[in-house]
Amino acid sequence: MAIEGPLRELGIHDVFQLLDLSRKTGCLRVSSALRDNEGQVHFRRGRVVAATIRSNPHLLGTVLLRDGRITEAELAAARVIQEGTTPHRRLGEILVEQGVLTARELDRYIRRQVETVTFELLSWQEGFFSFTDGDDDDVADGVTALAVESLLMEGARRLDEWTQIQQRIPHLGVTPLLADLPEDGSAPPLDLQPAEWEVLAAMDGERDLRQVATALNRGEFDVARTAFGLLSTGVIVVREPRRSFTPPGEQSQLAIVLGDAREALQAEDYEMAISHAVTAVALSPDDPEARYLLARALLRQGREVEGEEHLRLAHRAAPQHTGAIMELARLSMRRGEIGQAIGWWKKVIVVAPGTRAAEQAREAVAHAEQLAAMLEAVDA
Repeated sequence: MAIEGPLRELGIHDVFQLLDLSRKTGCLRVSSALRDNEGQVHFRRGRVVAATIRSNPHLLGTVLLRDGRITEAELAAARVIQEGTTPHRRLGEILVEQGVLTARELDRYIRRQVETVTFELLSWQEGFFSFTDGDDDDVADGVTALAVESLLMEGARRLDEWTQIQQRIPHLGVTPLLADLPEDGSAPPLDLQPAEWEVLAAMDGERDLRQVATALNRGEFDVARTAFGLLSTGVIVVREPRRSFTPPGEQSQLAIVLGDAREALQAEDYEMAISHAVTAVALSPDDPEARYLLARALLRQGREVEGEEHLRLAHRAAPQHTGAIMELARLSMRRGEIGQAIGWWKKVIVVAPGTRAAEQAREAVAHAEQLAAMLEAVDA
């Protein structure tokens, strides 16, 4: 059984609780066009057994190296063994077999990796989810199964802490950089932990906090919390992202990005169209054209659930947006919902009389009504 929908209607915490209470086994996929990111959480009888995220996978080998638990040579040797087996064995299993890690240590690191990814996904408030039933061969037997209730409790605690962090760091798109020295040139000595030094060293004045987290293969929450501490003690400051260009004349940045999205759609470069449309939505979340263009690009990639949600947001913001209505009609027709499609097309005729779109809608209504009559005759 597949379960899917937008996170605006059923929050990610509610989704986890539903899968927990129904003791589901399968894979939960969560995607966000605005974040240009997606993650997967694997459940076994209602408990979490694995989790991955595309932007920051928190690779086991990288984490072990950073913690000083293994050496570069030990990791390289394990990877040689891994590449020489078909199918590839898991890196952690090889490290245990080689005596580099104990089974208990491996279990602890895998648990930490799963928790880190899950907590990041639990912070998403926009996007789409889909759950597919069934065992996953990619998830090893005997792995630690984490209780959803404890994950949600920790996730809620982190959200509370994030509320405090947001008083100084409004979002992860801000760029951290070193604060200026006092006018007298004096500065107190820094007394930082190794993890804090690591984050500070990655702040080059160009990366935003999300990029710092990715570069370090660390969780976004941990990096934000460290940055909050550095900001509170005056070690760093943060700035909003710089604009990559200056709008010529009276043309706004939003208009330029929307134009770029249209050009990419015309060129059938849907990845680029999504990128531009996401930027437009970030600049103006209530702009119907931005939502409409993002929906079109997503639909062209076969991402129907996400595309429909953005279409409906475009229609809600501008009920007379003929492009969004026409796309909703086409989407209904593809699903075999002929009556609903006819309703959408008739709305175009009403809101845009005398336009090319209205003419197309009339033709579509005629064909759809003819098709409906034929289907009724067959059923009779």
